[in-house]
Amino acid sequence: MRIKGLICFFAGLTLIFMSAFCRKPIDFSEIKHYPLDNLEGVITRSDVRIDKEITSDGNGSLCITTIEPATVRLYETGDIDIENSRLIYQARVRTEGVEGQVYIEMLCHFPGKGEFFSRAIQSPLSGSQGWTKQETPFLLKKGENPDNVKINLVVEGKGKVWIDDIRLLKCKL
Repeated sequence: MRIKGLICFFAGLTLIFMSAFCRKPIDFSEIKHYPLDNLEGVITRSDVRIDKEITSDGNGSLCITTIEPATVRLYETGDIDIENSRLIYQARVRTEGVEGQVYIEMLCHFPGKGEFFSRAIQSPLSGSQGWTKQETPFLLKKGENPDNVKINLVVEGKGKVWIDDIRLLKCKL
């Protein structure tokens, strides 16, 4: 009887701890998806090309070859309604012979305030790396609504870089 009581006590205690640490599931919605199977909409056109052979999703990727540091301007969204949310820029990146670091960057412009950035510098790539998912978030409080979002790829050095399957996601706070 005492053993059954202890088992019930610990089972109940386990359920209490589990429920205390469980959170509401995060609900992401996709705002934009750029598969990079063509150059339509890509802003930077020098030293970039579509590569149909090396791709993370089977549809092609953007290949960038740099001999010096560069910021590759990829897309701009224009005005999007996204206040009181977490905006996430996500992409697959691959490198070959990169001297320096490579990471994604998102710039949010706010009327009357200017431009603010978020960078995936916590997980930069260098050398030769296979397809790696990078993401960088931007927290937007109530009343904060950018009139333009720019998404870039930053190469702090030189080498060959591929980027593919770019997504802008929204997570309501």
